[in-house]
Amino acid sequence: MAGMNAEHINPFLIAGTQVLKNMCFIDAKVGKPYLKEAVFANDTLIIIIGVTGEMRGQVMVTFENQVACDIASKMCMMPITELDELSTSAICELGNMIMGNAATVFSTKGIGIDITPPTICSGDVAFTTGFAKNICIPMIYDGDKTIEFNIALKGD
Repeated sequence: MAGMNAEHINPFLIAGTQVLKNMCFIDAKVGKPYLKEAVFANDTLIIIIGVTGEMRGQVMVTFENQVACDIASKMCMMPITELDELSTSAICELGNMIMGNAATVFSTKGIGIDITPPTICSGDVAFTTGFAKNICIPMIYDGDKTIEFNIALKGD
């Protein structure tokens, strides 16, 4: 399995839309994928989850802080206006659920992957790697709220 193609990206999008719908009652629309430098602004919450197995690399699910609070509010079924321990824990769990479901979708295609525990990062940050190009796929809900899936993977 060389390089990354739609068959390697779609499981994350399938899992993401299903988990957002089931856990947050959000109907997210998938935007147009594009290559992106992994550079994030100060008001961004980043969930980083590593991928091992037949595909290797990482997936970063990113949210503007306001969007992260909105998602956490929906998950916790109470208003959340700041990123605290409860809200970041909820967002980490969302990342776990999405990646676990993506691993299941991959397994139905005969591709075995494992995921690492999520790491949270926030603030002005840039990630560089020569390992794999970062493909960004926005998922948009409520007209203008965006969650980005940043996928940088290589197959065996």
